[in-house]
Amino acid sequence: MKQITEQHLINAFGGESMANMRYLHFAVQAEKESFPNVARLFRAVSHAEYIHAGDHFGELKHLEGGFVANSMGAFGPGDTVKNLGLAIAGETFEIEEMYPAYMKVAEFQEEKEAYRSFEWSYKTEKKHRELFQKGLDAVEKGRDADLGPVQVCSVCGYTLEGEAPEVCPVCSAKKDQFKAFT
Repeated sequence: MKQITEQHLINAFGGESMANMRYLHFAVQAEKESFPNVARLFRAVSHAEYIHAGDHFGELKHLEGGFVANSMGAFGPGDTVKNLGLAIAGETFEIEEMYPAYMKVAEFQEEKEAYRSFEWSYKTEKKHRELFQKGLDAVEKGRDADLGPVQVCSVCGYTLEGEAPEVCPVCSAKKDQFKAFT
């Protein structure tokens, strides 16, 4: 694997891993503030980020030893309004800067599997930002989010509100591959 794409996978693994843990902590805070649906949303997206991290990690199976992961991580947790803002900022960074750049480099370097891993995450992060914005809009008004079941594809991490589709629009996994957060 080419070094720049390899480093991008390492960085993406680090970022997705941190998002996974950060969102679990944000879920606990949302519960403390009596926002159970926002807590459920954080848990669902945390699970999707775990899947993204695992996908990136799997593409690095050829590596041995320690490597430094440089990734954008939001720090300074606070109340649920602040945490949703941090989550939106992180997702926006991935959508507007990180994954588009990583995909272009992987494409240029003809690293097809790395490109696929980045693309699956990129397509999913758009839904995460949308769902977090829905949560923020409600919490800023002092209400919990009106949120139906949140479905996460166990293959690519694609996330949506409502019923699982017959086929994942990102990776084509079957409906039974979705995990529901209700």
